[in-house]
Amino acid sequence: MTKFKTFIFCFIIYLTFLNNAMVNAQAVPAVEENIPYLVTFGADAETSWGDDDFCQVYFFLIPETHTEPVYIRVYDPEIGGMNDEQKGEYNTTVNFSVYGGFECWSNEDAQNIDPIGKFDSGNLLNSKNFDNDHKYDNDWYTFGPFNPFEGEMIEKFGGRVFKVIVTGKSGDDGNLYRFFLSTNAQENKEVEGGNIFTYEYTFRLSNDMNDISQIYPFADDRTISVEVTNFDWDNDGYIRINSIAKNGMLCDLSTENQWIRNKFPISEREQNSSLEIQFIKRRNALVKNNNVVISIKNQYGEALPFFSIPIGGVPVYTPKIRMKAIGKKKN
Repeated sequence: MTKFKTFIFCFIIYLTFLNNAMVNAQAVPAVEENIPYLVTFGADAETSWGDDDFCQVYFFLIPETHTEPVYIRVYDPEIGGMNDEQKGEYNTTVNFSVYGGFECWSNEDAQNIDPIGKFDSGNLLNSKNFDNDHKYDNDWYTFGPFNPFEGEMIEKFGGRVFKVIVTGKSGDDGNLYRFFLSTNAQENKEVEGGNIFTYEYTFRLSNDMNDISQIYPFADDRTISVEVTNFDWDNDGYIRINSIAKNGMLCDLSTENQWIRNKFPISEREQNSSLEIQFIKRRNALVKNNNVVISIKNQYGEALPFFSIPIGGVPVYTPKIRMKAIGKKKN
């Protein structure tokens, strides 16, 4: 093969890789996060199974320049198939509700990690209950179409926001699912410039002991310290924090049905950038089907968002090197 043909072949492979990465960029969990599923249990479940409140809230950001209809797609929303966590006979109902309009995001309760007060603020646009219906097992259900102007315009994000609340209504099984923000009702076609974020991440860890998962909270210019909280870690390896200024700082770990909080300072270099929280599974014994809850707050007690596409990109540790001039010795 000539050098020119080799170049063309490599360029095509690169474009294919880039396209695949972009196609999966607006999934949550994102491919880069290496997290199999989000998880929500029914309201009658035990919190020791890895869901602290049986409710998760996700925000879908549509850039201001996008004016075409959008769709919010859910993979495997039913409860009773091969991906879900069964507790006895399947008896669980989980509700997915989509909100837009005034205070969809801007209401303070909507940004809280606990489902209290007016966390369901905004205009209810669509709602559906899912139970043990095999129609959507290993398949997609699509909410929409939604006019982007039905979302709430948020200047700081440069776009309009929709909210999805997932609530375990009854039963005690675990519903495992994924989201995708799409321009197409039948396929996963990304919304260029879109993003998805949450303030409390409840998810299933991989069953591969060699896997490392990661999520990306954003620290704005007001953040001078953070409190990272993990719930129900179940002795499944360790958790560490990376940033442009932190290189693998370890967190204290929660046991079953327990909260553990870790505080870290945030330097000026780390402001207006994403942090990386890594989850490294233990290698000597498999902790299977481990569900965990993660949240992070600043020094004011405000929850920081986890973005599926990290703002500013994945942080890369850059050591700060101090140099000192060495002058000539005086005689």
